[in-house]
Amino acid sequence: MKLIAILGAGESGMGAAMLAKVKGYAVFVSEFGVISEANKSKLNEAGIDFEEGGHTEKIILNADMIIKSPGISPKIPVVKKAFEEGIAVVDELEFAYRYSAGRVIAITGTNGKTTTTLLTYHLLKEAGFDVGLAGNVGESWAAQLTKRDHDFWVIECSSFQIDGFFCFKPSIAILTNITPDHLDRYDYKFENYVNSKLRLVKNMASNNCVILNADDPTLVSGIASIKCNATKHWFSLTSKPSVGGYLDGDQLQLQTNEKKATLPLDSLPIHGDHNFMNALCAGIAATLAGVTEAQLIEGAKTFKNAPHRMEQVLQLGGVDFVNDSKGTNVESTAYALGSYINPIIWIAGGVDKGNNYDLLQRYTKGIKALICLGKDNSKLKAAFGTSISLIKETEDIQEAVNWGRELGQSGDVVLLSPACASFDLFKNYEDRGNQFRNAVLNLNKAIA
Repeated sequence: MKLIAILGAGESGMGAAMLAKVKGYAVFVSEFGVISEANKSKLNEAGIDFEEGGHTEKIILNADMIIKSPGISPKIPVVKKAFEEGIAVVDELEFAYRYSAGRVIAITGTNGKTTTTLLTYHLLKEAGFDVGLAGNVGESWAAQLTKRDHDFWVIECSSFQIDGFFCFKPSIAILTNITPDHLDRYDYKFENYVNSKLRLVKNMASNNCVILNADDPTLVSGIASIKCNATKHWFSLTSKPSVGGYLDGDQLQLQTNEKKATLPLDSLPIHGDHNFMNALCAGIAATLAGVTEAQLIEGAKTFKNAPHRMEQVLQLGGVDFVNDSKGTNVESTAYALGSYINPIIWIAGGVDKGNNYDLLQRYTKGIKALICLGKDNSKLKAAFGTSISLIKETEDIQEAVNWGRELGQSGDVVLLSPACASFDLFKNYEDRGNQFRNAVLNLNKAIA
């Protein structure tokens, strides 16, 4: 019996372990930290051996395959030794792909991939398609495949997950954009990060389709530099690609080789240029999958975006509090800051990932104050010390929210859009967003 070793006992690791067990593998789960009691119970019930508090190399390096959780660095000793010994180290999505007969719509990009993923899934589901949602959102793909398969799978893929792809082959791939992010994981070399994203299309054939951002020079040059057999569909807000989609006044025009569709902007509950690009991506993908124009319009009307992305929490005294905790990189925060003409009290900071804040300087005239929320705010203060007149710093999110209300006047926006990872003060960006939301609600109670 072949042995699969799983590194990490989180969502993806647990899903991979359960699928591997169902498919007849011997399975060993290794967690460097602590495994939750609930997950221990699941592993015991399934008859899966596990360890916590470290990685036993003697067992792991005896495996026929290692499935590594995407958050685990490929540079940790046990993974480096596995590479050296020629053991396959794959991602949970790569493993799950081998056990699905469904058509895969895979979405990646530095920004917009979650909204695009959710909208694509929503459009197919509302049109009556048998479709599942997986990847960086919701339940792990592997765990879902222990229960059932779907005709279509819409899957959000991070660069960390793509790094573990070898056979993974989407029917439709979407690359929303590529801007600097996670450079700490890629030796602070942007080209390494670009190459990671582009690996999504490496196995695609001419009967597959890839949807690409014509307004992103990095993506345009990057796709031209590699062998990409998939049929290209470009989208743009500034030009009119013959195949793909573009913004045409107050509507989105979609054009595949076989179909045309028009999606009025007033049918979309999401706004701003970045969301129009997301809608173009989702609309083209849905059209390629077989969704009709009428189904696109009706589906778009009922879409609700994910929490923590430009989420309006509450208005207090005419001041809007907006949760954009998922804005974990500079480009994403640029979209958020650029969405308002109102004065902004900006809450930012956390774990810097090799950020270059030059892109944000164009928005500083509209920023009344910067509240730095993090343990080390030196880089933020250095970047904006001369362009933003008031900078405060705290490690307490309730204090940051309270300051936002004190500094804000009717019509202002208190925007949490950190441009950084969350792991210095929070478990993850969801935890940061939830704490921000709770802090706003607490403030509302206090002044009620």
